[in-house]
Amino acid sequence: MAKSLSGSTSTALILFAHGSRDPEWAQPFRRIQAAMRIRRPGATVKLAFLEMMKPTLDAAVSELAACGHARITVAPLFMAQGAHLKNDLARILGAIRADHPQIEIALLPAIGETEAITNAIADWLVASTTS
Repeated sequence: MAKSLSGSTSTALILFAHGSRDPEWAQPFRRIQAAMRIRRPGATVKLAFLEMMKPTLDAAVSELAACGHARITVAPLFMAQGAHLKNDLARILGAIRADHPQIEIALLPAIGETEAITNAIADWLVASTTS
């Protein structure tokens, strides 16, 4: 079975981002994926995109399900809970859950809505603007 984020079996993490026509746009997300793999050796961490890039979220979930993952956490790498997350992601997850009823899918909040991230951004801004 697949190793989880906590060291047990069958859990995976999907980093979910918007996507772009420019392939270089995804580099920060690939760095987050690489950092997660260093911090959690053996963890399954995938990238998925809403549009313009592959894999899509449903393709990533299907791949993870085929590998035996019973639990998947989706981490939206969006600054806020806008229409893409409220409408598009809700619709996509509904279809995925219907196609894979055996998979438990947890959804984290938009990364920009977490206190740790907003504090890190504020700290960076203070450090960047202090003379």
